[in-house]
Amino acid sequence: MRIQADVATIDILGHIILWFILVLITFGIAAFFFPYSFSKFILNRSQVIDEHGNPRQMVCHTDIFGNIGHVIIWMIISILTLGLGYAFYFYKVWNYSLNNTSVE
Repeated sequence: MRIQADVATIDILGHIILWFILVLITFGIAAFFFPYSFSKFILNRSQVIDEHGNPRQMVCHTDIFGNIGHVIIWMIISILTLGLGYAFYFYKVWNYSLNNTSVE
């Protein structure tokens, strides 16, 4: 089995522009929500290909309201560590997103 991601360059560009604008408008607060959007963006465009070549779609089941507590905790950690905690936060978000992803 293998995983194949089909992410178009134009989709990536649109996603980056959207989040750049959101980060500017919210004075950086949106940066704490970006990793969830990023992981969901990639996972929802990925498929698991079995040994027979049959694709099965991956679906990430995270949403903004389920992540608020996680965001607040890591926001505090990032502030207390003067931004160093954000690097760990990005990895924890991927862990959280993968644990909340299913294959259909």
